Amino acid sequence: MTTLTGIPLAVTLTEANLHDLRQLLPLVFLEFPSIGGKPGRPLDRPRSVTTDKGYDCQTTRDLLASVGIETHIPKRGTDDTNHLGRVRWPIERTLSWLKQFRRLRIRWERLSHLHEAFLTLGCSLIAWRHLTGQ
Repeated sequence: MTTLTGIPLAVTLTEANLHDLRQLLPLVFLEFPSIGGKPGRPLDRPRSVTTDKGYDCQTTRDLLASVGIETHIPKRGTDDTNHLGRVRWPIERTLSWLKQFRRLRIRWERLSHLHEAFLTLGCSLIAWRHLTGQ
């Protein structure tokens, strides 16, 4: 989960054979950090969720809409007429930034907690570089 500028807010590590849709709701509801810094109550869940066609499920859309989260999920089998690529490019750029770290490009660690530690460190470095302007 990233911000509009591509800063990673929350990550999860799963097995390779687990569908991504099963991780969307825990990531949105459990792993989303409390975001402050602006006047008012801190956000405890995102305002909107942007994904690719792999997450197209009406149940997920309905559940997110019921708690007030706007969804930007293209329908399967349709042409990309709503131009979600313009909104998704910070996400793809962040994934590219993560692949620049050699230990994350190819997973060499057999233990998942080691790979998750490197993933968290990579996300922290991306956030640090953004905050310091490097």
